[in-house]
Amino acid sequence: MKGLKLDPHKIAEELTEFNANLFKSFQTIQQIRDIDVGTNPKECIYQEDKLTLFHYSSPIKKKVKTPLLIVYALVNRYYMVDLQHDRSLINGLLSAGIDVYLIDWGYPDPADRYLDLDDYVNGYIDNCVDAVLKNSKQTKLNILGICQGGTLCLCYTALHGEKVKNLITMVTPVDFHTEDNLLSHLAREVDTDLAVDTYGNIPGVVLNDAYNSLMPMRLGIQKNLGMPANLESHDKALNFLRMEKWIYDSPDQAGEAFRQFIKQFFQQNLLIKGEAKIGDDIVDLAKISQPVLNMYATHDHLVPPSASVALKDYVSTEDYNEFAFKAGHIGIFVSGRAQRDVPEAIYDWLLSRDK
Repeated sequence: MKGLKLDPHKIAEELTEFNANLFKSFQTIQQIRDIDVGTNPKECIYQEDKLTLFHYSSPIKKKVKTPLLIVYALVNRYYMVDLQHDRSLINGLLSAGIDVYLIDWGYPDPADRYLDLDDYVNGYIDNCVDAVLKNSKQTKLNILGICQGGTLCLCYTALHGEKVKNLITMVTPVDFHTEDNLLSHLAREVDTDLAVDTYGNIPGVVLNDAYNSLMPMRLGIQKNLGMPANLESHDKALNFLRMEKWIYDSPDQAGEAFRQFIKQFFQQNLLIKGEAKIGDDIVDLAKISQPVLNMYATHDHLVPPSASVALKDYVSTEDYNEFAFKAGHIGIFVSGRAQRDVPEAIYDWLLSRDK
């Protein structure tokens, strides 16, 4: 390249340093035998098929009497919200005095090929809601839906609002056709019928490749070049490897549910049109009159803010609030500032409505 001056001695020094760090990181990895995640104690209170409903043990007296059910996305594992003790939304919520329940979707196998959105929303989520209400001896609960789980919770609340006291959505897509939604542009090009008819269940590795393709420099080259620095010590290595474990621990997706979600939400944008269908029911977001807290990440490349804040135009509640957090799709859960700000915002909002 014209005008570019390269110092061979400097290049040699940098390569030598990189190789030394690479060797040190290799030695660090050899000392790690287990990558632990999900540090907060919990018990199973309900199981159905691959699903497990957990109730977390609270270290302090409950300050919010209404229980909170967390519904994570189907496409990733739930322990992103409880990655390690000092990076755990769960830990923050428990420490604030919130009674926390969470759905672990498990790993679909070929027997789950024909599960559809009706099974997930009117079946699994509704059954878990009933289990939480029975266990807590309450008549209503609060719901926190995360990413795709938030979209499913919007559908659930619109259809079963009598069981929901307050609704929190976090990094949740609502309008799937905003111009800056790269994932949506990609999903709209997918021949969903061909994919499902070919694979049956959609392999998690295929979805991972799709997500990584949205930011190839940052999630590919940049991450790999920075890997030796991330593995230079035992603690830093575990921090890095826990995240990597979560990224690549992606369950396969039940074929019919995947087909319906991609077609109705990503490709046809039926949620905001009031035409999304779950079983025999049409989802009307205007039926959501409960208080809503919509939390989004300002630098989210998977669910851009424009896709999330659209929610305020479609729900009928007079108590709609937004919480913007300066981070990316994952940073809202694991960044240092998130450990303080996000649980605190949820606690304050829920406590003021816990009457």
